[in-house]
Amino acid sequence: MQSTSNHRRISIFDTTLRDGEQSPGASLFPTEKIRVAHRLAALGVDVIEPGFPASSPGDFAAVQQIARTVHGVEICGFARAIREDIDAAVAATSEAEHRRLHLFISSSQIHLDFQLKKSRDQVLELAREMIAYGRQFVDRIEFSPMDATRTGMEFLVQMVEAAIAEGASIINIPDTVGYALPEEYGRMFATVRAQARGGDRAEYSAHCHNDLGLAVANSLAAIQAGASQVEVTINGVGERAGNCALEELVMALDTRKNTLAMGTGVHLEEIYETSRVVSRLMNFPIAYNKAIVGRNAFQHEAGIHQDGLLKNRATYEIMDPERLGVPRNMIILGKHSGRHALKNRIGEFDVHVTDTQLDDMFTRFKELADANKRVSDDDIIALVGETVDMHIDPYSLVDIQVFTSNQMDRMASVKVRHNESGREETLSGTGAGPVEAIIHCLKQAVPLPVEFEDLELHSISSGETASGEAIVTVSVDGEKYRGIGIDRDIIIAVSRAFMSACNQAVRADLALRAEADALADAAQAGR
Repeated sequence: MQSTSNHRRISIFDTTLRDGEQSPGASLFPTEKIRVAHRLAALGVDVIEPGFPASSPGDFAAVQQIARTVHGVEICGFARAIREDIDAAVAATSEAEHRRLHLFISSSQIHLDFQLKKSRDQVLELAREMIAYGRQFVDRIEFSPMDATRTGMEFLVQMVEAAIAEGASIINIPDTVGYALPEEYGRMFATVRAQARGGDRAEYSAHCHNDLGLAVANSLAAIQAGASQVEVTINGVGERAGNCALEELVMALDTRKNTLAMGTGVHLEEIYETSRVVSRLMNFPIAYNKAIVGRNAFQHEAGIHQDGLLKNRATYEIMDPERLGVPRNMIILGKHSGRHALKNRIGEFDVHVTDTQLDDMFTRFKELADANKRVSDDDIIALVGETVDMHIDPYSLVDIQVFTSNQMDRMASVKVRHNESGREETLSGTGAGPVEAIIHCLKQAVPLPVEFEDLELHSISSGETASGEAIVTVSVDGEKYRGIGIDRDIIIAVSRAFMSACNQAVRADLALRAEADALADAAQAGR
């Protein structure tokens, strides 16, 4: 959403590759950082903080390469108030089309006493000196008094005045430990802007951590109090409980734009895929109930909700997931689902059943849901097939065998039935792991150029008899299909999920061919 005369434009400063990567276990290789940076640029963020150049040679090289190759976005070099840090940040970002320097130094008394072991006067002087030093190389300097929300207003105003006097044009007021309440945080911005000399001519930025779960609320309070920039990360990754989540802030502004009268330049349709890329590369799973991008964010199992959604999506959804690039799969069938939802899912397979057949299927469906917690499309297809005596899926898995070893490639063998003809064929393959070996087998059965895109594995129960859930995403000519498999053997679950996704792709291909043939026949008849 672009700014208009009625909507104030909020700048999105993304620090996934700096603050986000500082989260334990989230480290990225330089090539991965470069890949994420290009995705962030495509997402439409305004500023990328791609790392901490002074922290390691690898981070310096990654920041340098991002500055060279990522265009259309401002690149920010991050540095402590130390000459060596500033030199590294300046050098790493020297080839950027647009750049800024981000300097920080602690400001709260607890940090001064136990971390820096300096007085307030010493910190003020150091901040002045380093901002002036950085100003020799870079026109745009952002200054952050770290732990600002525990600093005390009088000294915070002093620090901001000193920073502005030395040439800092962007003032970030960070809630470094996620301590502030929204009304407190908003009041800080209003007070600093009003009381600091020169404060009315500076830009203001909010940087909020989520220790109390208030990062997005605090960021919204800041921009309502005059901040024009918010510092965020994809999926809210970051130190401890993380940072303000880009997707949550952006969608709050978009969904409530008539109330807040603010917008961003983020391309909403890129949100979901960017989230998935960051999650995969950082090996950070996304919580099921994570707002906007979590698996359950746009899925519904309760029968009352499902009935309302099938009648009008707006009954229980305030956002359209397809605008965000989220695959449309809002109805999840489980023990809380109703007859209406089951009938709707059966209809999606282009199968029509009588009321008596539906009643029988619904009884068996409930028994299955109680036993397995969740019912997959494959389960529904099996129920339909048994009821109407027909095969819906083009292919069925008959048997799977995997031979494993710690000294050689894994070997797999699968038997697949072609349901239209009844013919069965046995296929074999190898791979570095059992999943790769199985996939190499199954690809041979499918007459389409299937690409394996993504795999999620989850345990849906506990103990030695736990069942595993596999979610596999495949693509065919750019179209994506998602299959789910559940089994106590996770390899079998993956195989079923992959086969389910492939069956969806083949059904879609057959439908397109049938439509094309019908159009051709109609054209021929009209001649």
